Amino acid sequence: MILFPLRISRVVPKNNAIPSIISHSRFLCTSNCSVLNSLSQWIPISEKFASYLENCTDVVSLKKLHAFIFTYGLGDSIFLGSKLLNCYARFGLLAESRWVCDRIIKNNLSIWNSILVGYHRGGLYSEVLRRYSDVKQQNLGLDSSAITFCLKTCIELGSFEFGKRVHSDALKFGLSTDGFVGSSLVGLYSKFGDIEGAAKVFDEIPERDIVVYTSMINGYAQAGDHYAYQAFDVAGLMQKEQICPNRVTLVSLLQAAAELEALREGRSIHGYAFRRDMGGLDEILGTSLIDMYIKCNVPGKAACIFHQMKVRRIGSWNAMITGHLQMAQPLEALQLFHEMVEENIAPDLIALANGILCCADLRCLREGKSIHGQIIRLGHQLDLVSATALVDMYSKFNNLIQARKLFDGMESRDAISYSVMMAGYLQSNFASKAIGIFMEMVGSAIRPSLGCILSLLSALSDLKDPRQGRCAHGYILRNGFHMNIEITNKLVYMYAKCCCVLYARQVFDRIRYKDLVSWTSIMMGYVYNEDADEAINLFRIMKRENLDHDSVTLVSLVQAFAQLGCLNLVKEIHCHLYRVPMEKEALVINSLITTYARLGKLNTSQYLFEQNFHRCLTSWNSIIAACGMHGNCIDALKLLNQMKEENIKPDEMTFTSILSACSHSGLVKEGLQIFKSMTEEYSIIPREEHYSCIIDLLSRAGRVEEAYDLVKLLPEKASASALGALLAACRVHGNTEMGEVIGQHLLQLNPEKSSVYRSVANIFADGGKWDDVARIRELAKKRGLKKTPGLSLIEL
Repeated sequence: MILFPLRISRVVPKNNAIPSIISHSRFLCTSNCSVLNSLSQWIPISEKFASYLENCTDVVSLKKLHAFIFTYGLGDSIFLGSKLLNCYARFGLLAESRWVCDRIIKNNLSIWNSILVGYHRGGLYSEVLRRYSDVKQQNLGLDSSAITFCLKTCIELGSFEFGKRVHSDALKFGLSTDGFVGSSLVGLYSKFGDIEGAAKVFDEIPERDIVVYTSMINGYAQAGDHYAYQAFDVAGLMQKEQICPNRVTLVSLLQAAAELEALREGRSIHGYAFRRDMGGLDEILGTSLIDMYIKCNVPGKAACIFHQMKVRRIGSWNAMITGHLQMAQPLEALQLFHEMVEENIAPDLIALANGILCCADLRCLREGKSIHGQIIRLGHQLDLVSATALVDMYSKFNNLIQARKLFDGMESRDAISYSVMMAGYLQSNFASKAIGIFMEMVGSAIRPSLGCILSLLSALSDLKDPRQGRCAHGYILRNGFHMNIEITNKLVYMYAKCCCVLYARQVFDRIRYKDLVSWTSIMMGYVYNEDADEAINLFRIMKRENLDHDSVTLVSLVQAFAQLGCLNLVKEIHCHLYRVPMEKEALVINSLITTYARLGKLNTSQYLFEQNFHRCLTSWNSIIAACGMHGNCIDALKLLNQMKEENIKPDEMTFTSILSACSHSGLVKEGLQIFKSMTEEYSIIPREEHYSCIIDLLSRAGRVEEAYDLVKLLPEKASASALGALLAACRVHGNTEMGEVIGQHLLQLNPEKSSVYRSVANIFADGGKWDDVARIRELAKKRGLKKTPGLSLIEL
């Protein structure tokens, strides 16, 4: 799908100069006499120059006009000087504007006000604060205009401390009760999160108008959470004073309704706007209504308003596209994006970022790269949102080099961008790098978001590092994150994965209000640590507390019964699926397929798979693993061919199960062909577990030297299990010389494992080296290692 037809370039504005002041400046350059005559005929010369200055569109013409002003002896004119200062400020020419300012400056507060307004409108915010300080030094006093524009400048610069000093000045000169100053103060405190300070300023204003009320309503709406409710309280107070809300007020109230997902209040606002004929052609109000209905989960109404809008600019399109993304409908969002481009609406960075997020969710790399290329062609400078979206897209396609390059190139980062980068590393199994990103974020004094903490705990779960896990737990406690139920549930899971089930239970017991995820996490933890009895006991306690279970809870229960070998209890869960509307739950069905196979009921597993009409890749992997478990490699290979016929692409887990089946069945040729097809046919890079299966396959076939050559390709930590299989094969095939080399290597890797010493001792015994046998047994005795007794389970 081509997202950007060539005609998109025609909707991008050209950098053509507007023919206004250039023609005027050329006219002025022709003849001084003709200029003087033409200017003095009807309009005073100063007003004519002022008109030209207001219409000036380029720096060259501005400087020519400045020169002519001097030519006619008007260089000291305060009126024209103010106009010139504003023009230079508008073009960002700070040095020229300062020169004009110093020339016209007088002990006149109105002139200073004009200077402050000019600098503010020209975006020279630092100069506004500098000139404000100059006004105070001149002891000319202050008026509401100077205070108001200085407060607005503090908001733009993020200078809360300077803003509070301006507030003190307003109090000193008795201006804090002025409506314009008061509304600006409310905006200042709201912007920096001090909503109580904003409310205090609001209460101190005796005569409130619509501007003051709207500022306070907007402050509560921006604050979100429980403060959003108070926006409606202020609106009610405003109506009691018979002040009618305007469009800006309604937009702020709609934002509060969207934040609270308050559909009833949102509909009331919509009805008020309709009755007052305020929502007809107003794009901002219409866009706010769309956003409110989407967040209140009424997408149909949002679409209706969108299609009724006669003028749909980029903001309206962005609201609809963002809404579909929030409702997990990336395909509909991408279709809207394409429709927007077809209607010759030039996408801004927000729209392009949304398009990238759609492509990431839909796994459309080509279209995502197309949008990235369009950003570059349009010359857009990546902002925080668009750069984060690109990092997310490339991470989801496992292109971590490009994702990290974009991440490192970001001028500023927030908690969301760090969270996205961490998630990318986790998806590609780089848990250590994810933790490194978190440490970098903390070092940058950025407070982590909920997603960052959850990603950190997931990374620690993957690493199974209890020491780092306890450090993370301490950080969570110090920073108050432990009050969040999602984080405490993840802590339970993390400790369980680190084999610290006692710590997991302590965290679980301290949770005051446990939800279903809390119970499921601790149950899965006990199952993972092979304490099935306690997992089942927890399930009984959960049911006594009248908490309903879900599919994940049932999977944990099935796995617990499988550990205990309780086939009858597994059958009870199977029957339960038909009594409740869960017979289509793929997660439970797949778990039952695996469990029945482990308990010797391969026929039941195959029946479940055949009756499952909602098969996913995990279903195929489960039945292939079940066949391999029973040494039925022929059926496993048939299933792989059936997957090809049904256009289901196998993944790494599929090939692990197939290779394991080939190993147990002794099908060396087939196993090697499948291993070769991973890269050639499916472009899957073999992992450590695939090499381990091939090593086991070759070892069982007596090809020990080939297997040992493959072991050398594996990392040391990952080669231990493969070396164990290889050592057993050496003993079976009588290759004691190779067995001794492998045994010594294995002892270095696993010096605390008793089974390794036993296997190495057996190799030396087979070779008649009884002194070495005694030495190995003495080493094991010194380390306090004992043979782990085996056990068997039967169901009574």
